[in-house]
Amino acid sequence: MTENQNQDLHLTKKDLRSVWWRSMFLQGSWNYERMQNVGWAFSMIPAIKRLYKTKEDRAAALKRHLEFFNTHPYVASPILGVELALEEQRANGAEIDDEAINGVKVGMMGPLAGVGDPIFWGTLRPVIGAFAASLALSQNIMGPIIFFVLWNLIRMSFLWYTQALGYKQGMNITQDLGGGMMQKITQGASILGMFIMGVLVPRWTTMNFPMVISKVKNDSKNVIDLSSIVDKANSGKLSASQIRNVYDQVVSGKLIDTHKITTLQDIFNTLLPGLMPLLLMFLVLWLLRKKVNPIWIIVGLFVVGILGYWVGLLG
Repeated sequence: MTENQNQDLHLTKKDLRSVWWRSMFLQGSWNYERMQNVGWAFSMIPAIKRLYKTKEDRAAALKRHLEFFNTHPYVASPILGVELALEEQRANGAEIDDEAINGVKVGMMGPLAGVGDPIFWGTLRPVIGAFAASLALSQNIMGPIIFFVLWNLIRMSFLWYTQALGYKQGMNITQDLGGGMMQKITQGASILGMFIMGVLVPRWTTMNFPMVISKVKNDSKNVIDLSSIVDKANSGKLSASQIRNVYDQVVSGKLIDTHKITTLQDIFNTLLPGLMPLLLMFLVLWLLRKKVNPIWIIVGLFVVGILGYWVGLLG
């Protein structure tokens, strides 16, 4: 028995808080060979120091946590919690070898990575960002402040409580991952994320089709004679009663333009406002599913936009 196995060792609240704080820098030393392994090992150091007293045991623990690791940075916390529980059990004499610890870590990082992207990048961040951006566009200083505070409050709370959940559940949480829970969460989050993106697309994507489809001359009886008004305004003889008369004619339904012009954009708006940006989004998603390089998609959009403007289709 080693020195660690002769005493009952447990992680303190301070240790768990230290791991939680360090986990926020998970990608601080990202590398192409083992991805997030350095940030992961950095997060585990407070627990390793608490559970292992000899230099050799600490070195061995640090070495096994420098293996390959890569997942969504926010959903790494429940994995950290499980690993903390396993290390605590091992330090107290449980027969848990390096392969078991690394196997649990590798087995969890894949399913959880698929959950993190649609929930955080596809749903929460766009929704909070859209709300904050709408405030910022109205010159409200609370826009960026709300985004910063609300996003970090959600992020930091999620990291803490999921780490605590993983630590409490220990090995039991891997049974849930083996079932259909992660698949259901991923599917639900993906559907919600796509719904939110569909709502935001016409708000943040502008497409205009100024091509004239028809031009019909309006009946002169229904058109306001603005030429005389302009002449009187230029000569300084425009009176308040004449302005009032023009206003009354507009209210009564008379037209200002001599021709009624119908553009391609008017037809699309009649069918469904925001239809073309939504169809463009579906086209891009379809190309991405066909494994088309995103760079080529961007270049293609530039080319189509330039050619469309040149022929008068887009504006």
